[in-house]
Amino acid sequence: MKKILFFWKELGATFWFLPVLIIGFSILLSFLLVYVDSFITIPREGWTRFFLVESPDSARSILSTISSAMMGVAGTVFSITLVVLTLASSQFGPRLIKNFMYVRLNQVVLGLYISTFLYCLLVLNSITDSDGFTFIPSLSILVAIFVTIINIVLLIIFIHRIAVSIQADKVVSDISEYMFEQAETLFPEKLGEEEVNEDHVSASSAVSGYLKQAPVISPKSGYLQYVDGEALIQTLSRQDALVELYYRPGKHIVEGEEIGLLFSNGVWEKKDFDKIFKPFVIGNTKTSQQDLEFSIQQLVEIAARALSTGVNDPYTAMVCIDNLTSIMCYLAQAKFPSKYRFDDEGNLRIIADTFNFEGVLDSAFNQIRQFSGGSPAVIIRMMEALTIINEFTIKESHKRAVLKHVVMVLSSGKDNFEEKNDLNDLSDKAVKIFKK
Repeated sequence: MKKILFFWKELGATFWFLPVLIIGFSILLSFLLVYVDSFITIPREGWTRFFLVESPDSARSILSTISSAMMGVAGTVFSITLVVLTLASSQFGPRLIKNFMYVRLNQVVLGLYISTFLYCLLVLNSITDSDGFTFIPSLSILVAIFVTIINIVLLIIFIHRIAVSIQADKVVSDISEYMFEQAETLFPEKLGEEEVNEDHVSASSAVSGYLKQAPVISPKSGYLQYVDGEALIQTLSRQDALVELYYRPGKHIVEGEEIGLLFSNGVWEKKDFDKIFKPFVIGNTKTSQQDLEFSIQQLVEIAARALSTGVNDPYTAMVCIDNLTSIMCYLAQAKFPSKYRFDDEGNLRIIADTFNFEGVLDSAFNQIRQFSGGSPAVIIRMMEALTIINEFTIKESHKRAVLKHVVMVLSSGKDNFEEKNDLNDLSDKAVKIFKK
């Protein structure tokens, strides 16, 4: 079931899915309203007299005008969207294109304009004026007029949204907001008192209890996008087996590569291994559903491009650092899930490759530090960020990870700073961290 939900979320994030649904709904709506119009007659009284037409020629003229206008605007909307995607690709990186494609407003606007065009064509085809019989679908035409008014308002909102969405601060803010939602989903629990983790003891005894082991070979190349842990545990429980996975979602695997080790008491055939891979989703690109580092790497990519020689925009890089600081402060207090996964009976079934604070911190700051050698302001901001993160750390292992980055940032400053006062400022901030 979770695997189906994964594909449903991925389908909903495509640029074409929602417009197709809207178009399909408009086709059904046109048939329904024309059918209703064949049974009812709306009196031309009160406010309706301003919208209802009396002659078939007037009805055809209105629908033709609306349909041609909507198709023209749909082409304009599509052109604007392509221009924005081109700008986003060149300014923020090609991997950021997905973020613009996921915007619901863009999908709704494009879908509404095309669906209005089709709706008007279908209603136009139902107008009859021959052999003494006249049929004017008044209700259908009234709906077309109201939808056109809505489309005009949406066009204004769309242009405003496009103008705002291309701004660097807005792009970074949207990524950060989604990243926090994802972090709260993946790591909902907070750290409390330090507890002794005895899972490794039970893991050692569980592994030693199996007589045979066999490598788990990847059936195809690509990025590991999703693993349905519950389904995998159920499969292993039925076979009374244990698997150790070497990769987590977001990592790239190669066909024929050993991605895990299976422990069991029986002989496993190919069909048995096929059952293991059913909960896995391997694709051509990374996804963010189970990969927190995906969103972090998007911010890092924006910062790296901002620090490139051709762009030289340290302000955007510092905005990225500020948002990375916020997520790292949250993760410093979050309880990362154990790598050991048990079934309902308490038997160990999976030894997973999981996220840890040290690895996420490396992903957030390593590349920015490496690219920021020529920008003292960015390096100093990184030291300020590490100061804040250090204040939120609870575990000693987290503090050691922060101190490792403090040393690397300080070393980068010593190698690249030409102004002595800048280096003194950086050193003073580092000393404050070491004293805590």
